[in-house]
Amino acid sequence: MTSTDDRSASTLPRPDEATVRDAVSLACRAPSLHNSQPWRWVYDGDKLDLYADPTRLVQHDAHGRQLQLSCGAALDHLAVALAVHGWRAVVNRFPDPRTPSLLASLIFVPARFVTDAEHRRADAIAHRHTDRLPFAAPAGSAVWSTFLTTLTERVADYVPTSLAIVPEDRRADLAEASRLTAARRRYDAEYHNELRWWTGHPAHEEGVPADVLPSADERARVPIARTFPPFAKGEPTAAERRPEVAADESALLVLCCRRDEPLDWLRCGEALSAVLLDATMAGYATCPLTHLTEIPASRAVVARAAGTTELPQVVVRIGTAPAGEPERASTARRPLADVFTSVARPA
Repeated sequence: MTSTDDRSASTLPRPDEATVRDAVSLACRAPSLHNSQPWRWVYDGDKLDLYADPTRLVQHDAHGRQLQLSCGAALDHLAVALAVHGWRAVVNRFPDPRTPSLLASLIFVPARFVTDAEHRRADAIAHRHTDRLPFAAPAGSAVWSTFLTTLTERVADYVPTSLAIVPEDRRADLAEASRLTAARRRYDAEYHNELRWWTGHPAHEEGVPADVLPSADERARVPIARTFPPFAKGEPTAAERRPEVAADESALLVLCCRRDEPLDWLRCGEALSAVLLDATMAGYATCPLTHLTEIPASRAVVARAAGTTELPQVVVRIGTAPAGEPERASTARRPLADVFTSVARPA
């Protein structure tokens, strides 16, 4: 016998499974630490659950902070992906204290209409990528100022996340924090072994492929960046990329939270998604950086440079890539069957 609650739930409008699959597939384009993709989605016909996948936990992310950031980015991407299919996501975060790996449950509400901006935002998911090369400064002070004002307002919607901007005269402090992080890791064999495992592969469904890693010369022009191990087969032989950008001039934005709790990390990841997609829509190149916040000493340097008393979670480089560059192929993602499970009952 079907209960009243079951009957009412089954009569609510909801997307078909193909729509949910398409939305999840696009959501999985979200950035994650070392392209680890630490998420798992379960659809039961009425709601979609997002779980953290502990088997994808990067060991130097001991508390799972960056795993939660990654999953938050995927959660926001999912809302964007659903919107272009004509659905709004109503999100209940951490719905079951007994299951901490259950990060969010989503139910679906039909949208009255889909805006052009929502279509452009979904398109931005497909075009966004982490660019580790040097950037020119964001073009046009007036345009950039307007963009920052709009972006600050958008981030404010992702309570409790806030956005701080590193002044140009404090840029060297972040470069020092990046050097400090690398110095602290220099003799950490486990960290370097793990980093080698995740990076430098040929194009593959997980990890950071070799062709997106910077060469030694390119690394020297971007002082605020994670230090990756040398390529397994030596430095690439191709010509240096962006030789016209002598030194990185990207703007440095910092996403912060008042506390260091899983909900803060998840929401900050959602805000990160919004920042990256807004920047992509505006024509900027982006590179999120979390190595600066992995060690307390460098994290404190970031907070002072950004002029915030809150806890920095992720730094984002935003700038301009030279016009006319060919669009880079998307980094591969895990097969949808590995991250999506349907337990929906037949209609």
